[in-house]
Amino acid sequence: MNLYIRYFDNEVVVSSVEEAVQYLSSLNIEDFTPDEEFVSDLEEFVQSPTSFPKRYKVQGHNYFIVIKTNVATLEEFKRNNVKNLMEAENLNDAKKKAKGSSLADEVYGWYDGQLNFRRIVVNPVTGKLQYKDTLFRALVRAQSPMECYDKIVDHLKNRPEVDGRSQYPSAKGKNFTFTYLGLQIPESYQG
Repeated sequence: MNLYIRYFDNEVVVSSVEEAVQYLSSLNIEDFTPDEEFVSDLEEFVQSPTSFPKRYKVQGHNYFIVIKTNVATLEEFKRNNVKNLMEAENLNDAKKKAKGSSLADEVYGWYDGQLNFRRIVVNPVTGKLQYKDTLFRALVRAQSPMECYDKIVDHLKNRPEVDGRSQYPSAKGKNFTFTYLGLQIPESYQG
């Protein structure tokens, strides 16, 4: 297991805690000396099963980060990081495009639509208004998933108990989901 260390523009990949301590000492970071407590904490982090980065506070709002990695060089780390970011962005773009195009697909029938919206409610303790995430689910007969979304939002906006200042998410976002049920409501949904 190697370690990627970054402090502002200074970054390196090292293969041991000792190399990490040497590197950090060479940076001459003001108000930071890698003492026994720091070395012990870093060794504990390296031995632990956690995979998320660890931040160490130097002074004020200055930190350096340590990331566990299997790569051997800084160039390889950067190449893998850029590759992973691009793959994640491509996957997110593909998901958004797929959902966006499926919203407009005209398939008449019943939809099980779920909308997580931000509803305005009165806090019983303070009496002040606050937003509360609220999940609303409905069986809707519609021409398309977009019409299902529109009918759900229209229904909520016309309910007297739903404050008009409530906020509704985009149909393309993750807070609206739908399942096409067909021309008849399945028995599992009836009852």
